[in-house]
Amino acid sequence: MTDAHARDGDENAPPRLALVGVPNCGKTALFNAMTGSRQKVGNYAGVTVERKTGLAVSPARFDYTVIDLPGTYSLRARSPDEEITRDVLLGHRSGEGRPDLIVAVADATNMRSAIRLVLELQTTGIPVLLVLNMIDIALRRGVEIDLDQLSAALQLPVVTASAVQKNGLSAVWDRLDGMRAEGWPALLPGSWHEPGGTELRARQRRADEILRHSVTVPPKPDTLTNRLDAVLLHPVWGLLSLLVLLFVMFQAVFSWAQPMMDLIGFGFDTLGAALKAGLGPGLVESFLVDGVIAGVGSVVTFLPQILILFLFILLLEDFGYMARAAFLMDRIMGGAGLHGRAFIPLLSSFACAIPGIMATRVIDNRRDRLTTILVAPLMTCSARIPVYTLIISAFIPARPVLGLFSLQGLVMFGLYAMGILSALAVSFIAKVMVWYREPAPTFMLELPDYKLPRARNVLRELLNRASQFLKRAGTTILSMAILMWFLASFPTPPDGASGPAILHSYAAMIGSLIEPLLLPIGFNWQMSVALVPGIAAREVVVAALGTVYSVQGAGDPSTGIASVLAQQWSLATALSFLAWYIFAPQCLSTLAVIRRETGASRYVWISFFYMLALAYAASFITYHVTLLFQ
Repeated sequence: MTDAHARDGDENAPPRLALVGVPNCGKTALFNAMTGSRQKVGNYAGVTVERKTGLAVSPARFDYTVIDLPGTYSLRARSPDEEITRDVLLGHRSGEGRPDLIVAVADATNMRSAIRLVLELQTTGIPVLLVLNMIDIALRRGVEIDLDQLSAALQLPVVTASAVQKNGLSAVWDRLDGMRAEGWPALLPGSWHEPGGTELRARQRRADEILRHSVTVPPKPDTLTNRLDAVLLHPVWGLLSLLVLLFVMFQAVFSWAQPMMDLIGFGFDTLGAALKAGLGPGLVESFLVDGVIAGVGSVVTFLPQILILFLFILLLEDFGYMARAAFLMDRIMGGAGLHGRAFIPLLSSFACAIPGIMATRVIDNRRDRLTTILVAPLMTCSARIPVYTLIISAFIPARPVLGLFSLQGLVMFGLYAMGILSALAVSFIAKVMVWYREPAPTFMLELPDYKLPRARNVLRELLNRASQFLKRAGTTILSMAILMWFLASFPTPPDGASGPAILHSYAAMIGSLIEPLLLPIGFNWQMSVALVPGIAAREVVVAALGTVYSVQGAGDPSTGIASVLAQQWSLATALSFLAWYIFAPQCLSTLAVIRRETGASRYVWISFFYMLALAYAASFITYHVTLLFQ
């Protein structure tokens, strides 16, 4: 058959290659190596499952469209991710034909699950090319693979690769270009059906038999992975290592970023002072300085902290530690009603609840997936960092503790810990009151080998996250800052009015309307009105406060919003505000993702109102207890 086959009749369209493999086989690293910067990331129609496609150009200058499908152990589709992989391969996605070739990616150091998956992929009727990735690691361990024997047993071509090494894909390109020159094998109708347990076990026995005849593995290899796991998976030392790692991560978020934050803040302050001097008093000067710079600048200042948090998460994922952390936390999380696999989505939620909620697709059981979705927003996402840092820097002294730690960093760690403990408590209540009839499912997890993160991939992901944050700052946060400036600046006070002009504005009217509801927890009208645009995104509340107090002229704006708050708020009010944001209802984007992931609006309302109730109760208790001790 020609190159045009299965490409909707377009003879010039490049062949479509679907990368398929079990989780942690290096499939995404292979995708990155093949496509480089020529990637597009979006969602499949109708679902929030991530869709990665890219254009790959071989050394012989042949073009290929590469689709990175979610990892799966079988096409039985026990999770939304696996459903997408199955539907794409079987041609069930509307408007998409079946791929021209399945590139089955296997970890050359651990092929047992991969070969069973390959046997199932062959029943789809799509030609399969097996790529044994990480072959360099396998050879260093003394693993011997008879490629000819393996190819003959599977009746498909087999090549080796090392996706993280230069020229590590030469055998892959040679084989693909050879198939391109010879003409692609024909697509067959396929005989796939959902396999039952008996069929899967028979397929696994067949895979084990093939591996016995084609792969020789040294007995009990003394590898770095085994030596590290002896410590990191130990029931005592492993948990202690995990706690230390999380503690260092949260300390770093506050301490390491400070010099760069100071530099960014100085830049915005200098720009604001220059505009004030150049424009003079007036609406234009107020709009640019009090609206745009005070609003957006107060949030962008926290970009270094957010990037440090993302850096830790990316390094842990690439190193191979995430799965081990899930294994360590299984017993603790299981006691609270959470699946051990929920640890990965919850840790991802420290960056943002949206990818954390989407990551729950790796959890097969719907009960566990729903519970994880409902508690994921309690994790301290990066949007809370500007709020926490603002209040901590204003009210917590920057002094060392025991000569090793920063008091401000310890408070930040305590806020993160409160989010984790509250998530465990809510999931335990759900287990006792809602899911008590259902037995807990068995936790099965395949641990990948440790691998050094690839600097280029980490840097690319960091730049993507920085770009997304700055785009958000330039759209959502900027629009909300402009809205707050308008509300705080208009209408202008009538002739003969006394007091600050902002007291006659729409912002003061809205804030005064809400203030009676929030007065029992110590919130003033400025805080009350700032919560309204904060529904769009949590960090917007910092921009809103910066705009309101800047327009009001409270304090000296050149010293920063933190100094202004230190003059305007009591300690009880500040701590109440922190308690509110531990549990504050999530942003509109998160609520939309909950709706799409669960397929039901009721979970959106459950999530919103239970977090609102927790936020109010926590703030009320914190405010009044603090007043007692002041």
